[in-house]
Amino acid sequence: MKAARWHQARNIKVEEINEPQVSAGKVKIKVAWTGICGSDLHEYLAGPIFVPVEKPHPISGDIAPIVMGHEFSGEVVEVGAGVSKVKPGDRVVVEPILSCGECEPCREKKYNLCEGMGFHGLSGGGGGFASFTVVQEHMVHRMPDALSFEQGALVEPAAVALHAVRMSTLKVGGKAAVFGAGPIGLLLIEALRAAGASEIYVVELSPQRSAKAQELGARRVIDPTKEDAVEVIRQLTDGGVDVAFEVTGVPAVLKQCINSTRYEGETIVVSIWEGEAAFNPNTLVLKERSVKGIIAYRNIFPAVMELMTQGYFQADKLVTKRIALDDIVAEGFDALVREKQQVKILVRPPQ
Repeated sequence: MKAARWHQARNIKVEEINEPQVSAGKVKIKVAWTGICGSDLHEYLAGPIFVPVEKPHPISGDIAPIVMGHEFSGEVVEVGAGVSKVKPGDRVVVEPILSCGECEPCREKKYNLCEGMGFHGLSGGGGGFASFTVVQEHMVHRMPDALSFEQGALVEPAAVALHAVRMSTLKVGGKAAVFGAGPIGLLLIEALRAAGASEIYVVELSPQRSAKAQELGARRVIDPTKEDAVEVIRQLTDGGVDVAFEVTGVPAVLKQCINSTRYEGETIVVSIWEGEAAFNPNTLVLKERSVKGIIAYRNIFPAVMELMTQGYFQADKLVTKRIALDDIVAEGFDALVREKQQVKILVRPPQ
């Protein structure tokens, strides 16, 4: 079968590999659609980050080159011995976190904080940029009949956004700022609306993404090249937002996020970073602000799909391009670098 595999930064190849075989406790899925994630783009531009290169990943046992793609939906075609959660023909999404199940976070059901945590499609074990993939039974969730396969490919990134809001201190009626209106930033706007935020401010450079942010519910979108984003937010909110979400991975933006919050405000760092970021700790100390990082999600996929049935996180508003697997580099990764109007690109493997 064909699969897109990461070999090194700037080197992703569509290649013929062996079709994976099902075994006990596992589920084989025919992939329908897979989204290109910001994490995938980081791996392409500056990896390895999650991709194992010097030694095999402790859970997948794999080492680069690895099949990429972790935001995907598909149909169950075969199940291994002992699988009872799904059956062939079921339409499913995959929760791609690899966890050991034995360390302290795993025992506390905080499997996204597993000491050996990785991602199916980033850390080995197969991935969604292929015609078929095999995963553990616990990673599979049946989709409601009302959701399309395209919609299913958005469950994973929407889960990141919803988890970020859940882990924040935002209360109903609270004010929030989102720095960066890429796919996760836009999904955060919808998650904030679902959580009852009264005012949502967005900081974004791209005019196309700014327009999408307003369409999804931002009260005001600020272009930081034309206005002082921190000052504008503080004026509009009478002192700052309750919670700011950093979704760019740009060092200077982290400081802006912190400074855009009120006293006792909170900054949630959602980005995966390619390097270090600095800020003066006094900006926290003197206002008793806090900064919290979040990674992925946990125990949240069913809630995301339920919100989707209620009209949140809709694919027709977020998917800007659909491409074939053969075109994944030129029309996918490279397009995301050069075309800032792109939001979510979905990839279709050979069927």
